[in-house]
Amino acid sequence: MSIAYLNGEYQPLSEARISPLDRGFLFGDGIYEVIPYYNGKSVGLMPHINRMIDGLAAIEIKCNKSADEWKALLDNLIARNAEMGENLGVYVHVSRGTDVKRYHPYPDGVEPTIFCFCFGIKDPEPVDRTQVTQYSLVSTEDLRWQRCHIKSTALLGNVMHYQEGYSTGADEALLYNADGELTEGSSCNVFIVKDGKISTPIQDNQILPGITRRIIIDSIKADGSLSLEERTITMDEVRDADEIWITSSSKEIAPVTKLDGNAVGNGEVGEIWEQAFKIYTASKYDY
Repeated sequence: MSIAYLNGEYQPLSEARISPLDRGFLFGDGIYEVIPYYNGKSVGLMPHINRMIDGLAAIEIKCNKSADEWKALLDNLIARNAEMGENLGVYVHVSRGTDVKRYHPYPDGVEPTIFCFCFGIKDPEPVDRTQVTQYSLVSTEDLRWQRCHIKSTALLGNVMHYQEGYSTGADEALLYNADGELTEGSSCNVFIVKDGKISTPIQDNQILPGITRRIIIDSIKADGSLSLEERTITMDEVRDADEIWITSSSKEIAPVTKLDGNAVGNGEVGEIWEQAFKIYTASKYDY
């Protein structure tokens, strides 16, 4: 049984309880992270923690844990859940806390609710384009809020977009803004490849600063064997791409072979994906 952490106590997940007046429950007023551990080794742990701390500051939730204290908490939680398997994800959730009434303004004197639990994740995909899982997407206009760079627990917009893809049998929804420019997926960042060159949208308020996205960019630039740039990407470019990838902590770098029912490129996983995934895999535990 999964052991969870809730406000300073470790307990079985099935016994964890919060108040219905918790602002995370009432308003989605909080920040979250999902961090993968493979064979006990984390991927991007400190970048995840620092992004969470930045998100808490952005919405003015006062949480006094330092980055090192967060790391110790999460490493301890992983150790307590070792019997669940070698590959685990950790969900970390910090809400503003529980007030005595439902009231929109931020309350004073309320302690944040800190909740974390572990869950099993699949083994990493093979670095082999003939064996890796392939994904299909549908495209739709991005109708979420204008602060997508904040990893808020208020995910209804993302959930509705994800459902658009799911209801058609696709694996994800690929989103674009009112100007027909690529933003991201409903639960992931997006890269495209054309003529051997990798591109991904510029980091701004329209997309989440994905930790996997950052590791990919940094590791590929450090390696130097592939060309990569951050820039504005039109949906015409997406539809004409040789390769499309979706990236997240759970998917790592997932190749897309179908968009809106049409083949991406030649309909097969591309060589650039395999090269990029090899570079990423060799460096992912360095973050």
